[in-house]
Amino acid sequence: MSDFEQTYALISQKFNTMNTPRLLTIAAVSIGLTFGVAQANEKKHEEENLNSSDVPQAVQQAADKQLKGASIVRWEKEGTNYEAVVSKDGKQWGYKFDADGKMLGKHSEASEHKEKGEKY
Repeated sequence: MSDFEQTYALISQKFNTMNTPRLLTIAAVSIGLTFGVAQANEKKHEEENLNSSDVPQAVQQAADKQLKGASIVRWEKEGTNYEAVVSKDGKQWGYKFDADGKMLGKHSEASEHKEKGEKY
């Protein structure tokens, strides 16, 4: 083995040894960021109970129009959307609206709570 090959082998070994801790650090930071983003996304889906006075007027008017006189049990906020929980025929239904009052969908509250593993 020539002097050049020996020197190259030593430098290459040293360089690879120096990069291993860096790669481990990068991997650890990446994993930490991934879990942080996952937790942030999970928090976005948390529901916050609201007073009707905290619900925008456009959302309240859209709900009144859609619900046709059914009584609203409670208001919830999920991220930027609002949900009117209504008691109808002995069941509770959730009507979801965006901040402008556009209806996004309707679902059974019992089904939603079962998906989340909550007692209903």
